Amino acid sequence: MKVLITGSSGFIGTNVVLAFKDRFDILCIDLQPPKIKSLEDVWIKVDITDLKAFRQAVVEFNPDYILHLAARTDLDGRELGDYAANIVGVCNLMKIASELFSLKKIVITSSMLVCHAGYYPQNQFDYAPTTIYGESKVETEKAVWANKPMCDWAIIRPTSIWGPWFGVPYRNFFDMVLKHRYIHIGYRSCTKTYGYVGNSVYQIEQILFNDTRDENKKVYYIGDNPATNIEEWGNEIATELGFKIKRIPYCLLKIVAYVGDCLKLLSIRFPMTSFRLKNMTTDNIIDLSDTYELAPNPPYSRIEGVRKTLDWLRLA
Repeated sequence: MKVLITGSSGFIGTNVVLAFKDRFDILCIDLQPPKIKSLEDVWIKVDITDLKAFRQAVVEFNPDYILHLAARTDLDGRELGDYAANIVGVCNLMKIASELFSLKKIVITSSMLVCHAGYYPQNQFDYAPTTIYGESKVETEKAVWANKPMCDWAIIRPTSIWGPWFGVPYRNFFDMVLKHRYIHIGYRSCTKTYGYVGNSVYQIEQILFNDTRDENKKVYYIGDNPATNIEEWGNEIATELGFKIKRIPYCLLKIVAYVGDCLKLLSIRFPMTSFRLKNMTTDNIIDLSDTYELAPNPPYSRIEGVRKTLDWLRLA
């Protein structure tokens, strides 16, 4: 069974490749080399915004399944054109997919940020982004719906995914706890849908290899149930490290966030801004019922994920 994985050198991609490499015939496409040198033999460098090069690589491999993870995922872009990989790259992929007559399934990755935190979409086409990145992912989804492949397909929206091989911003949370720099924000602890990457890989695999032909169920959020209370999660990490997390008044952090806003205007990075503070204190609980219908048995508990992540960080 031949599986093409784009964005294979990213955080989620690396974990998928590690899970798939011994069970499937895989080809990995990414502009960046793999994070793990031993995976270079299944990787080729391809720019997905270059239709000719992208088409040649995909058609030559002739996959049975495609998992499209490739994207620009930071929030630093100033206009939609900065996210060409998310728009042009997906349009190219849909063109190529229409030429693959043996293709059985394609899964395209979007983002939960097609809707802002605290907004609960009424249907698959209800969008409410507040970032340029989120807008680019809305365009990703629209491109898929406008060019539906002949084979089965699905869209996945990862929530806040964490675990080995992660980077900013979610590694920042672990790094701050490890360095005793994380503090509880008064008594405004929020609850969000996060996902340990080991469970995310399981969910993605189940969506990729199971039937999702019902057009009323084409969008699947990736994450863990129940949702994560940030204070409880922080305490779990700190307990594994043998200390307790301190608490600081919310009003004080509002002042710090204002300072961060001012520094941002000067293009100076600062760990706290009003945007980040609001995000850290706003509940965002995602309905995962459709995902859990296909993938009902995630293999890891949160504390198991914490321990595996801490083990990886010690070696990173």
